[in-house]
Amino acid sequence: MEEQESIPAIKAQMVLIQSIAGEEWWEDVTIAMLENARKKLRALVKLIEKGKKNVVYTDFEDELGIETTVDLPEVVAGMNMAKFRDKARQFLKAHESHLSLQRLRRNQPLTAADLSELERMLVEAGGSPELINQAKEQSHGLGFFIRALVGLDRETAKQAFSEFITGTTVTPNQIEFIDLVVQYLTENGVMEPDRLYESPFTDISRRGRKGCSRQRRWTNWSAC
Repeated sequence: MEEQESIPAIKAQMVLIQSIAGEEWWEDVTIAMLENARKKLRALVKLIEKGKKNVVYTDFEDELGIETTVDLPEVVAGMNMAKFRDKARQFLKAHESHLSLQRLRRNQPLTAADLSELERMLVEAGGSPELINQAKEQSHGLGFFIRALVGLDRETAKQAFSEFITGTTVTPNQIEFIDLVVQYLTENGVMEPDRLYESPFTDISRRGRKGCSRQRRWTNWSAC
């Protein structure tokens, strides 16, 4: 199907088609992910050129052995949080034009409908209710979790800092510090205040965030 991108119906599902064609998508694949792929691709099979349909024959014979119970306490069934984050990040990046996701990246207020849409996207990315609830709890909210995956819109971050320092005098070191914070938020979406005690922020000021109280207050706000 990848060679038939000119067909609108196939092009609309190209991200899924290319993901399935790789090995990474199949790692820790869940029933929900397979069912979602089946529903989206079943109507496209008829569009494959007849000469390119490969017939696959299988000849498997089931062999049933003696049933035994094996206890694997360290093995967790299904997808773990690390895999979920990776798959969710890939899915959200592929759908970054979605209105609810754009509002989140631009630090705009989210409606109940936006939150429902964002949670639906996580389910479509393969997340189970348990994993999604765990992500909410660990990140102190759905918005925090998702923005940590997709980042903050750079222009939004720059504009907020621009308004914040309007009418004040800033030093070259402070400007460099602001640029580092903007870059961090663009890539990571949120920032814990204690991160300002670490490099590269302390490379500019040995006092870290104590030496940049203005930036600290904005950083706290941007993470809310």
